[in-house]
Amino acid sequence: MLISDWMTRDVISVEQDVSMMKVSKIMKEKRIRRLPVVDAGNKLLGIVTDRDIKEASPSKATTLDIHELYYLLSEIKVKDIMTKKPFTVLPNDTIERAALVMMEKRVGGLPVVDEQGKVAGIITESDVFKVLIAITGAQFGGVLLAFKLPNTEGSLKEVLEVLRQEQTRIISILTSYGQQEEEGYRQVYVRIQDLEKNVLDALMEKLKGRFNVLYWVRENLHR
Repeated sequence: MLISDWMTRDVISVEQDVSMMKVSKIMKEKRIRRLPVVDAGNKLLGIVTDRDIKEASPSKATTLDIHELYYLLSEIKVKDIMTKKPFTVLPNDTIERAALVMMEKRVGGLPVVDEQGKVAGIITESDVFKVLIAITGAQFGGVLLAFKLPNTEGSLKEVLEVLRQEQTRIISILTSYGQQEEEGYRQVYVRIQDLEKNVLDALMEKLKGRFNVLYWVRENLHR
């Protein structure tokens, strides 16, 4: 999946000479946690987050009076607290790459820039969660089956053939090669449409008799 299909396109951005106080107000009003900082041509200069603002704000134990405090906050500019040259991604990069960068760099969002370095959008952890829900079909509930299968040709086909014989409707299929996985094996997750209890019990008995079923979960969306 491409970032361009999931990113926020109507990005709220600020220029570097805007005051920290104004940026804080924008974040609170728009309920956002980060803002790209751009020049007059919309080229990315940096990024400012709610954490940057908190770290730059005076302590609650300050001896400044309210007028001095407001003056101080109005004098601090975005360019003084922003992260310069932030990590970025391109619109045609994959969501997987964005998630990997966010995890490795420990950031919650990435500006999306075009080939000229201009801001085209922003992708955040929330967007990655939306993708996870979309590819797993979790929004449909159903039954999640987890298998440990040999990493050989045809091993998944055998599972799918049993499900086909039982006229099971498949919602999604995912494969995992986790670091803890035994060499030569993989974990496969198959989400199927919910079944009547007696039908599901019979299916699980058949699957457990032929395959290594790690677990199965019947997800109720109305809990």
